[in-house]
Amino acid sequence: MIRLTAIIVALGLSTAVWAQAEGGAAAAAPNASQQAASSANAEHELRKAYQREYAFLVAQKRELEQRLRSFRTEAQNEISELQQDTDQLESQLLSLESTADRVNDQLSVARQSLESRTGDEGILDATLEQARASLKDAGFAPAEQPDASLPERAQIRFGAAMEALSAFSTVRVEDGAFFLADGTEVEGQVVHYGQVASFGVSEQGSGALAPAGGGALKLWPDSSAADAEALAAGQQPDTLGLFLIENRNRAVADSGDKTVLEVIESGGAIAWIIVVLGGIAALLALLRFIFLTRAGANTQTISEKVGNLVASGKPQEALAVCEKTGGATAKVVAAALRNLDRDPKHLDDIISESTLGESDYLDRYGTLLLVIAAISPLLGLLGTVTGMISTFDVITEFGTGDPKLLSGGISTALVTTELGLIVAIPTLLLGNVLSGWAERIKDGMEQAALNVVNKYRELGARA
Repeated sequence: MIRLTAIIVALGLSTAVWAQAEGGAAAAAPNASQQAASSANAEHELRKAYQREYAFLVAQKRELEQRLRSFRTEAQNEISELQQDTDQLESQLLSLESTADRVNDQLSVARQSLESRTGDEGILDATLEQARASLKDAGFAPAEQPDASLPERAQIRFGAAMEALSAFSTVRVEDGAFFLADGTEVEGQVVHYGQVASFGVSEQGSGALAPAGGGALKLWPDSSAADAEALAAGQQPDTLGLFLIENRNRAVADSGDKTVLEVIESGGAIAWIIVVLGGIAALLALLRFIFLTRAGANTQTISEKVGNLVASGKPQEALAVCEKTGGATAKVVAAALRNLDRDPKHLDDIISESTLGESDYLDRYGTLLLVIAAISPLLGLLGTVTGMISTFDVITEFGTGDPKLLSGGISTALVTTELGLIVAIPTLLLGNVLSGWAERIKDGMEQAALNVVNKYRELGARA
């Protein structure tokens, strides 16, 4: 700054000297050479001052550049340190986040464990309540405090269960009442065979007992009185005829064997349709059997009798025999006798035509029998599908807890299939047997007619 001021002062002096020189030249120039020398010195001094100032400024610039490089180096070092601090903080942050995740996982596991323990306690509490109800029904209700803890209740009820198990594993005889088969209540001894069966002994009747509802017991039909009396006397028979008791509060009915009508009724309307078709098939089979019996009864007789008359040269008498006998075979043979004089081809056509005319009579009800045989199992399948649909509807509405709710649909599904097969199998068998019989009768008619024709031709050949 001082240097710059000196330069400015020097420039001012030079300007003043130059101005005085010009003024002196205008007025009078006594010493021109001195003035020129003075100007040269001033310019020289000015150059030297400028050079000194330039050198000073270059040095200042160099110093500033050096300081700038120093500042940059320091700033770079500070940036590196800050970057290292940032990286370290980020690493610490990641470590803390990982620790937080682990803590959250542990917290979640602990929460699940707590919920599981809470649920297990609820299940255990429900199980203990169910055990208390079961023990109470069996007459072994344990006494416990209302505010007893869960382990205390479990221990008390386990002890009661062991007591009940000990009692149930023995044969107990006690006085009691039970019902006879006719509904009469009698007093006597009730022998409890563990908890699975009971026997009653009284003067009016003895034997195995079954639940009658409401905890009461009744005498089961067809039970052995000897077993009950032996158990009451403290003996142990080799075999026992007993009724296994599942629940004393639910009465058990003796269903017995179902009648045919009950079985059909359990199959519903489709079962009755199948039964009606079976009756129709039986009636048609019987009628067709009668028709075929009548048609085939005199085939052999007509063939021999008429054949002998034709061979003896008595075709008119043979024709009279056919008209008097009647029947399918007689009609075909009569048609042949009326046309014995025709040419062989025409005569064969007449015999075939007569046989076809009698086929309608012989084939009567055959097709209908086969139709019934084909429809019956299809109706059974329809009943099966209907029953299964009913069963699934019940399952959808009530679930599968009570099997009795499902029995209706299952009965329909099974009974209709059974009835369909019962009707279809014999109907198909009889239909085919009767059809084969009809074909044999047709062959016999044609054979009888050809026999007459052949004997007539032999007679003509001999003549």
